[in-house]
Amino acid sequence: MDYYELLGVSRDATGEEIKRAYRKLARQLHPDVNPDPATQERFKEVTAAYEVLSDPQKRQMYDLGGDPRAGAAGGAAGFGQGGFGFGDIMDAFFGGGGQQGPRSRVRRGQDALLNVELDLAEAAFGTVKDITVDTAVACPTCEGKGAAVGTEEVTCTMCHGRGQIQSVQRSFLGQVMTARACPQCRGYGTLIPHPCPECAGDGRVRTRRTVSVKIPAGVESGTRIRLSGEGEVGPGAGPAGDLYVEVVERPHPVFTRRGDDLHATLSLPMTAAALGATLQFSTLDDNVEIVVRPGTQPGSSQTIRGAGVTHLRGGGRGDMVVHIDVVTPTRLDPRQTALLQELAAIRGEENPSGEPEPQHAGMFRRLKDAFGGK
Repeated sequence: MDYYELLGVSRDATGEEIKRAYRKLARQLHPDVNPDPATQERFKEVTAAYEVLSDPQKRQMYDLGGDPRAGAAGGAAGFGQGGFGFGDIMDAFFGGGGQQGPRSRVRRGQDALLNVELDLAEAAFGTVKDITVDTAVACPTCEGKGAAVGTEEVTCTMCHGRGQIQSVQRSFLGQVMTARACPQCRGYGTLIPHPCPECAGDGRVRTRRTVSVKIPAGVESGTRIRLSGEGEVGPGAGPAGDLYVEVVERPHPVFTRRGDDLHATLSLPMTAAALGATLQFSTLDDNVEIVVRPGTQPGSSQTIRGAGVTHLRGGGRGDMVVHIDVVTPTRLDPRQTALLQELAAIRGEENPSGEPEPQHAGMFRRLKDAFGGK
């Protein structure tokens, strides 16, 4: 990959020519202008080329056949081969460090994080949400340059475009030369004498826009969805950061979610629990029949397979667990009282002892009730 060819400049192009070529391409290829995936990939390549060729040291390394973006991973490389060069050792020893040469005004934008509230059904089956984003975009007046229309940047008179000021200090080792960012241009090497009145020289302005977010089925509170390149545009109309959308699931009035399973409580009159019943029950997306067997006890439950939340990864859905709550009447009229007293007499339960019974005894009693015994 030839960085000069990517930017469309000659190998002896000046820093200003490289900067102008990048700005022209950035306006054409920026994700806010052209969201095509192939174009976005070319924008990343052009930005990488500019980061190398706009830095004198990186450009020199590239011209000599090295790869200034390779890093030092993969072992102890030699000088000029992605490892530490002599200048790096001197910087580390004498406290220099930092970027050498003027720094670029074009930088990547920050990532952004927003919350989106979903109902249980939206989280279970997926949806599309439009969210409002307050973010930074390239300044339409100066097109990201930061300078007022009809004006240009000028070379800093203090550092003469180097972005750094060198000074000599005495130490126990003798005289040591150190470098620091130029205080006049703040390390950029250039000044903007007439900043753009709309963006105040930053190359970007704040605006409000709407972004459509596709929510996959099965998300839950805390799930984050990444939208590449939908964050803030960087200073100087640099590449945009990413937008992260975090899901917040609203409580449901009926169902409680535990993973991909849903739980609900069904209240039954004492008579329905004793005699049995067939009931209509509404899940998130369907109506089903629940058959309550005669003699159903409080705390029992029934499971409806596949009526829960869609699995986020993989097919299928969780289950719906319906818990039975048997309701004992609190107010009885005289006839209801007489009927229950008659039933108690028939079952021999007029004077219950109140003593706890062994576990096996309770099991035998339930079996006797199931088979109609007295």
